Formats: sequence, structure tokens, C-alpha cells
Amino acid sequence: MPLGDPVRIVQEIAKVFDHLGIPYFVGGSLASSLHGIPRATQDVDIVAEIEEEHILPLVEELQSEFYVDADMIKDAVSRQACFNVIHLDTMFKADIFILKPDEPSRNEMARRRRYQIVENTPQGLFLASPEDVIVHKLYWYQKGGELSERQWNDVLGILKVQSASLDYSYLKKAAEKREVADLLQSAFEEAKLD
Repeated sequence: MPLGDPVRIVQEIAKVFDHLGIPYFVGGSLASSLHGIPRATQDVDIVAEIEEEHILPLVEELQSEFYVDADMIKDAVSRQACFNVIHLDTMFKADIFILKPDEPSRNEMARRRRYQIVENTPQGLFLASPEDVIVHKLYWYQKGGELSERQWNDVLGILKVQSASLDYSYLKKAAEKREVADLLQSAFEEAKLD
């Protein structure tokens, strides 16, 4: 699936979140593709601050274009977990993670930025900061036994593309909190940033 299709589909979800006043940001491979080196993606990760009162309006606004299940959302909200919605025309899946109340998660939401992804459209998309995407990618790389070339290459791509604009102080502190500081140092070395 070309990168344009996921962006278009995510913009439809984001439009609903904006309309309902739900803070969100896009993370995962779509964010790393937009901050770094583009690659195809099979799904998208979105973090959203969904409360119980958002559930029915969210279902009502999404159900014409997406498979969406109110009970699944309610369960995810109560457990601070994840649910998904599936775009009916393309079967593209969006995994929506409920924002956790911890400090690192709150920092990520506070550091999100709206980017104009598609020219000639008034709506932008909130993306996780490049630093937060790097730390998350390193965390999942570590959890996967340090085997995923995709996760590692996503990190290197962001480091290379964003090297002049990264907040290195924040990046190092966030990596320490997630216990991936050694991996970050290895990525710096491989990206020739050390």
C-alpha cells in the first residue's frame, strides 16, 4: 500500500478526533516514515486520550467508513489498552492506544506537533516527536530480542534525516527512562552522529 493511502485514512480518523476534541498523535512506522525514510506500512499506531464520554460519538462518526466496535473501545478505555478500527474500502487497520496517565506518556502528548502532510489541505496531522518515535522504536526493538531490522532501520532513518533538529538532551533522558540508552548510543554510532 503506498504511503499516501495510510496518510489519507489516518487524516479521516484525525478529523473525527479533532471534531470531538480528542487529543491524539500518530506514532509507529507511519511517524518514522514521515520523520525519516519512507517505507510501506500495513497499519498505523495512534495514541489518543479517549474518555468514556467520547465512545458513542466516536463510533457514530467513524462507522460509515470504518469497522468500529463500541464494546472494544469501552474495554480499551477501562483497561488503558488498545483497540483497532478498520477502513472498510481498503481493510487498512489503525491501532488506537489509550493514552496512559504516566509522566512519559503525558510528555509525549505535550511534545506532539501538527505537521502539514498533504499539500493543499487545511488539516495537518499530529505526530509524535522524532525523539519519542526513536525511543519507542528502540524499546520495541529491545523487547523483540533486538532482531527487527525494520525497527532499527527506522531509528537510523530518523537520526539521519532529523540529525540537525533533534533535541539530544531530551532524547538521551527519554532513552534512559525507557532503559534503551545503550541502544541509542549504538544507533548514534551507526548513524555516525557520535
